[in-house]
Amino acid sequence: MQHLAFRAYGEVQQRTAGPKEIELSLFRQITEALETVAAVETPPLEAWADALYRNQQLWTIVATDLVNPENTLPEETKRNLVSLSQFVRQCSNRVLAGNDGIADLIDINKSIIAGLSGIPVSTVTEVAA
Repeated sequence: MQHLAFRAYGEVQQRTAGPKEIELSLFRQITEALETVAAVETPPLEAWADALYRNQQLWTIVATDLVNPENTLPEETKRNLVSLSQFVRQCSNRVLAGNDGIADLIDINKSIIAGLSGIPVSTVTEVAA
């Protein structure tokens, strides 16, 4: 029964949340998955790969939205976020090759979460530490 209540709540939340809230929620969920994997010395391969894949998907969607002519963000902000998206892709490839950790990906996402939430980045970093 409780499962049905959570499912119904999720459906209502999806219908009532705006684009910014949905984006913020996705960044939080995916960052939490990255943090969960990072906290374990030897995470299950499936969880590790899923967290990286979901993060890459999110950033691909963000980059796609940024080049949409209807996106109203300032041009400089769009350029910076597209560059950040490219960095996330490169960093993810290094992680997948075993040449890097996921700390940079977590930090980037936390910065985006801070921006979407209207909180200073330093506050988000301090709370997470």
